[in-house]
This record gives sequence, C-alpha cells and structure tokens, in this order.
Amino acid sequence: MLQTVQSYIHSLPIPVIMVVGIMTLAGFYFGKTMRFLRLPSIIGFMLIGVVLGPSVLNLLGEKLKDGFGFITEIALGFVALSIGLELSFAALKKQGTGIILIIVFESFLAFAVVTVAVFLLTRNLPLALIFGSLAPASAPAGTVAVIQEYKAKGNLTKALYAVVGFDDGLAIVIFGFAFAIARSLLVQANGGASETLWHLVASPLLEISLSFLIGAVIAVLYRLLARRLSERREIFILTFATVLVTLGICQLLHLSLILTNLVIGMVTVNTQPQGLTEKIKDELTEVMPLLFVLFFVLAGSNLHLALLPSLGLVGVAYIVSRSAGLMGGAWIGAVVGRAEPKIRKYLGIGILSQAGVAIGLSLVVKQTLTPMGPWGARIGILVITTITATSIIFEIVGPILCKIGLRKAGEIPNQ
Repeated sequence: MLQTVQSYIHSLPIPVIMVVGIMTLAGFYFGKTMRFLRLPSIIGFMLIGVVLGPSVLNLLGEKLKDGFGFITEIALGFVALSIGLELSFAALKKQGTGIILIIVFESFLAFAVVTVAVFLLTRNLPLALIFGSLAPASAPAGTVAVIQEYKAKGNLTKALYAVVGFDDGLAIVIFGFAFAIARSLLVQANGGASETLWHLVASPLLEISLSFLIGAVIAVLYRLLARRLSERREIFILTFATVLVTLGICQLLHLSLILTNLVIGMVTVNTQPQGLTEKIKDELTEVMPLLFVLFFVLAGSNLHLALLPSLGLVGVAYIVSRSAGLMGGAWIGAVVGRAEPKIRKYLGIGILSQAGVAIGLSLVVKQTLTPMGPWGARIGILVITTITATSIIFEIVGPILCKIGLRKAGEIPNQ
C-alpha cells in the first residue's frame, strides 16, 4: 500500500517550488499542534519531515534533498551567527571561568566515556576512538530553536548559547586528533604504513585556524559596511548577503561554516555598539522561524525509521554513554567553576541534541576509510549508520529536555 502511494506521488509532475511550499505549510501547522502536547514546535517539523521523506511518502527523495542542501547550510549559517551574537566577552566574564570549565569538561568527558564504553563492548580501540570523537558534537539549531520559540531569558539561557556555540569548535578539534590516531592504528593493523601524527592532524588544524581567520576578516568588513547603514531592513540585507558569501567561501576552502559564522557574530557583538547588535538580533528573530521550519523538516526527512532496528548494542552504548558524559561533564564543570545552582542542575539536559555536525564528521570517516579496503568500508558504514540512527533519538529527546530544563530554571515566561 505504502509503495503504491509513493509510486503515485512520484508519477505526479510536482514542481520543486511547490514541494518547498508543502514543506513550509505542513511543517508550520503541524508544529503548532505540538503546543497542545506541550512539546517544542521543532518536534512537529521533524515528524512532518519523516512523513514527507523516504520512510513514508518519499516526496522528499534523496536527489531532491541534495538539491535543497543549500537551505540546510543557510539555516546553519544563521544559527551560528545568532549564537556568536550572544557570545559577548563582557557577559561571559560575568559568568566567570565556570562556563569555560563546563565546555571543557562536558566535551572531554563525553569523548572519554563513549570511548571506554565502546571499547569495553567491541575491544576495538580505533572504532572506540572514532565514536568517542563524535560524541562532543552538538546540534546548536535544536537548542537555539527552543530558546527562541519560548523566548527564554536568563543565565541558563546565556550558558546554553555559549556551550552549544563553543563545544562544536572543540568537538572538531577533538575529532581531528582522535580520528588521526584511530586511522593510523587501523592502517597499521591492516598491514599498511602509518603516516606521521603531524601529517594526520595538520588538515583539521588548518581548517580550524582558517575558519577563525576568515570569520574575523569578514566580521571587520561587515562592521565597516554596517556602520554606514541605519535602517533595520538595510542591515538585514547586508547580514543575509554576508552569510551567503561566507557560506560560499567555506565551500570553496572546505572550512567549517559553523565556526566561521560564529566568529563573525562573536567579533561583531564584541566590537560594535549595542544598538547595532540589537538591530541585527531583532531582524534575525523575524527570519529564523521560517529557516527553522525548512531546516527541521529536511532534517526529519533524513531520519530513516528503518535504521532504528539497526542500532544494536553499539548504538545503545553510544546513546547512554554520550548522555552520561555530557551531563556528568557539564555538572562537574559547573561545580568546579562554582556556577549557580540552576546551571549545575539543568544545563546538562539542554545540550544533548545531535545531528548535522556529527553526521557530517561521520561522513568524513566513511569517505576517508572506504578507499582503504573492505575493512575501511565496513567501519565507515557502521559509523555513519549508527550516528544517523542515534541522531533520531537525540533530535527528538534533546529539544524536549532543553525545554524542561529552561522551564524548571524559571527562564521561560508564563504563556
């Protein structure tokens, strides 16, 4: 029956632009129904994505989704920019060293706990290092969407912005080193000549350094142009164009679009008058809801329900150990850094979302290991399948727990 429906849909000459309209309408209205269940709207967006994707109607097939990749990149670019605009050094200084300790502890403890758990289960150190290196990566879009939907404000909200912004950068650094070591171990174990450690880690280090440098340069140019504008709409047009140009540069130079746009926002908020940054934030608030609808509908369409049974023990171990590492590390960092009680209690449950960055890094694993032979292909498929399947769980549970934490901390206004 389902295959008949899918075949009928594919036989219809539905224009691509109409598919975008269907995504927007269906996602928007189904997102609104989530309020009756007291769930974040993005859960509704993702469920509609599952329905429109290959798991049900297959209206959003693989080829069509590839064509919509630019929407995902634009949304992530704006999410990263909005996070960067919240990372004022003056505001972070008020939170003290606690926020830095939280980021360090939650990232490295997640890496360590997942590595140990997967190693105890598989006795495969390279595989354990790969899964461990993917654990710290978060999905800032989910957290930011919940914060903006419920208009959350307070110290926990500021801490969440900082953590999901900076931990992706640290996650990329951890992945660069850990995957380099894992790859060297795998090559040696399969009779190949290992590369020097410096050669293996040079590429990720260069990517991170260039992302910061390019982001800072673009931020300076953006600042010079923005100073000459006064109208909010003019500033938004400049901001939109800046994000698109930045995304193009990231594609050309193979840089991290999240880090680069985050740096633009961070430099801007720390060098510009508060009035200008507030205008930028206000304009972003107007366009972000539309981007969130499209982004999470597309994210949902990538969640293949057929992958859930393939989780296996490795997938379960990854979910449990990653959750324990992130929450435990956030709590330890908050205690050591003497953060206020509500940050100690609730920050950990607000950072569990995982999707784009982790899936992207797992794709790097697959693309890197597959040419090395059958053993590399097997590991690559195992990693990307497990990460994609576990992202289904984290993308559903993460935003719900984030909302609960913000509500309990008293940072969501009464509605």
